[in-house]
Amino acid sequence: MSPAPSQPFALADIAPTRWKNGGGNTREIAVWPPAAGMDDFIWRLSVADIERDGPFSAFPGIDRQIVLLDGAGVTLCADDGSFSHRLERVGEPFAFSGDTSLQAALLGGATRDFNVMTRRGHCRARVDAFHAAFAASTDSHALCLLAVRGAWQAKDAAMRLQAGEGALLRADGAAATLAFEPAGDAALCLCVTLDMEPGQ
Repeated sequence: MSPAPSQPFALADIAPTRWKNGGGNTREIAVWPPAAGMDDFIWRLSVADIERDGPFSAFPGIDRQIVLLDGAGVTLCADDGSFSHRLERVGEPFAFSGDTSLQAALLGGATRDFNVMTRRGHCRARVDAFHAAFAASTDSHALCLLAVRGAWQAKDAAMRLQAGEGALLRADGAAATLAFEPAGDAALCLCVTLDMEPGQ
């Protein structure tokens, strides 16, 4: 059995939600369970535009990963001193605990970042960045693809992703493997694999 039809999306078509502190906005790509809020989601995928220095709220019990999509980057400093990280390389994931609040300081103007949040003990995520042809299996709970640069064509499926477009797939029966090839020398595609923990 093939995977369920993909749910395509384009970042430009997702309405942004302004942050309460006015420092940026967020576009929510997908959340599980559907319509879950910030207190009860199992996983959440989003893109944030950070426009000025400011705080990031703590999310106790949440594991986070962030990937720079555009801009010079940002320094993330945990309020408890547990880490300080310069997020300055496009496509390079950085994983950290959401248990502590942190401060974000822009390195040179506004940035756009991809965010993955999973509830610890319920779900785990793997974020891979590809610059060349790759294959992704749909045997996980969910799979999300986001073309960051260039265009990406699935070899055996009618799926082509332009920069800023993506697709969310959830397995439906037997696993399938999707092979993608890039068009362009500077192509970049993010692939997020979401797996439920045993018992979930």
